[in-house]
Amino acid sequence: MKKIEAIIKPFKLEEVKDALGETGIEGMTITEVKGFGRQKGHTEIFRGSEYTVDFLPKMKLEVVLADDRAEAAVKAIIGAARTGKIGDGKVFVYPVEHAVRIRTDETGEAAV
Repeated sequence: MKKIEAIIKPFKLEEVKDALGETGIEGMTITEVKGFGRQKGHTEIFRGSEYTVDFLPKMKLEVVLADDRAEAAVKAIIGAARTGKIGDGKVFVYPVEHAVRIRTDETGEAAV
């Protein structure tokens, strides 16, 4: 099994969710996060004063799925989240050793 973590722009969440749904992925976890990468935030002007916004709002999407579905999920995320501008985000893929569905005690891929 694989765990896919994607950090994306907030306004791209629905597009990414729909793209994953089209590939047959049913469950995911979404978290509102803040962070920055190479862009190092940006400056804004509020009431005539300039200030630096270091941490930008992002969405963190997490999906655990079978190994053979991971590549399609990554491609779907990238295709839906890409704007071509700085700050589009990142996708990380991790191995998952074990999973258990609490309600039924199903394990492995049956649990996800």
